[in-house]
Amino acid sequence: MRQEKLGIRSVAEAAGVSVTTVSHALNGRGKVSDKTRIRVQRIAAELGYAPNRIASALRSSRTNLIGFVSEEIATTPYAGLILVGAQEAAAELGLMLMIINVNRDTVEDAQIDALLAQQVDGLIFASSSHRVVTLPARLDPARTVLVDAYDPGTTSPTVVPDEVGIGVLATRHLVEAGHRRILHLTVEEDVPAVGGREEGYRQVMEAEGLECEIVRVPGPADAAAGAFAIAQARRGPDRATAVFAFNDEMAMGVYQEVVLAPGITIPHDVSIVGVDDLRIVAAALRPGLTTVALPHAAMGRRAVELSVRQFQQEGPAQASVERLPGRLVERGSVAAPAVTFS
Repeated sequence: MRQEKLGIRSVAEAAGVSVTTVSHALNGRGKVSDKTRIRVQRIAAELGYAPNRIASALRSSRTNLIGFVSEEIATTPYAGLILVGAQEAAAELGLMLMIINVNRDTVEDAQIDALLAQQVDGLIFASSSHRVVTLPARLDPARTVLVDAYDPGTTSPTVVPDEVGIGVLATRHLVEAGHRRILHLTVEEDVPAVGGREEGYRQVMEAEGLECEIVRVPGPADAAAGAFAIAQARRGPDRATAVFAFNDEMAMGVYQEVVLAPGITIPHDVSIVGVDDLRIVAAALRPGLTTVALPHAAMGRRAVELSVRQFQQEGPAQASVERLPGRLVERGSVAAPAVTFS
């Protein structure tokens, strides 16, 4: 059936619903059940029907566009999943994302102005790593949802990882494997992820009556920092049987250092857990690195849901911080303790 002869009534008849229901299902408005919305969207796609967005926008004062300001996440391997989750959620709701990628240090006002000129219904600002930010002046806090970032100067809804829960999950996994001497390798950086993961580690260790052993080294949190931290730790008289590394890159540094230690293998002599699930690291190491995956896709999806709620209620943003849990990804770097790490 040709597009010019196909109208919204044809979709309504095929789906057995009203024209209003079809309109709401395709444009993400009104009270339509998920089951009906998905069925209507499927039938519309099968018939080749595409609503005229310009005409729809003129009638409803909505463009069904969400502006997505990406602070380098489009070029970051793991954080790019934020975009994937956001795009999937937008598509399911009949919306489109307009994405611009800006530099962390020099936010391009001209790009943001061009985005705002498209009359987007909502705005999302996403950072490449969980940190405190200052929202760009061009973005209205009342219309913006923050992802993987926190601005204490705004009331914008915010979606971030549960950093404390991530620390708990990683440390608990090592405790349940039988480890009692667990070393936490981290960096000297004032960011939420550092403090939160260390707090989660402390909670588990103290609850188990175990001594906290923390080695902090200057950032950035990369393989060199991980190798340096574990080398520092090995100078002490007591040896840990397990390591909870701040992230996968630091864990890779531990692998590199352990390879140089005669007679030491992973996980027989030392178990390791990282954070991120950076596939090019975690899955490539031998043995594969057990890690806690950050909820990037879930954060992107939730940001779109909050943005839709925000512009549909047509009121000021409600201040909220949602912390989403990480997920343990087990590979081959954790086993019961055999001998002490020396």
